[in-house]
Amino acid sequence: MTDDWRLKTAMQSAEHLHSHDHDHDHHDHSVPLQDWLKTGLLIGLGLYFVYIIISGNLTNYINARFMWLSYVAAIIFLLLGASGALQLWRALTHRNHHDHHDHHAHNHDHHDHDHDHGTISWGVLAVIAVPLVLGTLIPSRPLGAAAVDGDLSASTLGGDSAAVSSIPPEQRNILDWIRAFNANEDPAAFTGMNVDVTGFVYRNQAYADDHFLVARFTISCCVADSVAIGLPVAWSDDLAPDTWVRVQGQLAPGMFQDETRAIIQPTSVEIVPQPAHPYLYP
Repeated sequence: MTDDWRLKTAMQSAEHLHSHDHDHDHHDHSVPLQDWLKTGLLIGLGLYFVYIIISGNLTNYINARFMWLSYVAAIIFLLLGASGALQLWRALTHRNHHDHHDHHAHNHDHHDHDHDHGTISWGVLAVIAVPLVLGTLIPSRPLGAAAVDGDLSASTLGGDSAAVSSIPPEQRNILDWIRAFNANEDPAAFTGMNVDVTGFVYRNQAYADDHFLVARFTISCCVADSVAIGLPVAWSDDLAPDTWVRVQGQLAPGMFQDETRAIIQPTSVEIVPQPAHPYLYP
């Protein structure tokens, strides 16, 4: 009985030590996967902002006057990512340092483990990952003809119409002309005025075959508040939608979508590269 009791006691002690060591290892080495992903996402977002700033693609998303906010965002994301990486490094170093320590070290690690319950959730990580994934997978490009929702405005847009009168006609962009039309709704008042505008080609099935709109998007803050505007052009040559063109000519009243409007009668329609800043800012 004595030998059996000793054998049984020894086996129980071995099992207890094995269980203790297993728990000790678990607490020492378990850094939540969410913490790694959070740190990676923060650094990734920071680097993505740096990339779109350096590449010049930032203006495809926001008004140029708000670019400084993206600089701040890049710095904040990188600092948060660096802070997270430092915490991970300290956690791993701490756990490895106490890997074979006594029961006191085990209890200390268990205390650290309890703090891991504040780890960010998978749902929040997924939300954070969406802009980084979309920004990486979808090429950066400005809004074009495919982004026009329904018909495109050819004559209405708010803004300071009076200020346009001080701009020479040949120096007005599409937004300036729209505002000029708001100030004077008589198309005949613009007869013979010189026009020199740049925009992308937009066509609609409702337009006559010999007309298209030379169009631009305006944004006040970002692409979420974008508005497509355009001027009708009388031109019979076939031009593919989204082609950027420079249109030069004169205005004359004519019929466009069953209304009398000021229509550009071009002397030339030249295909040009997309401008560095494709949007117009109200």
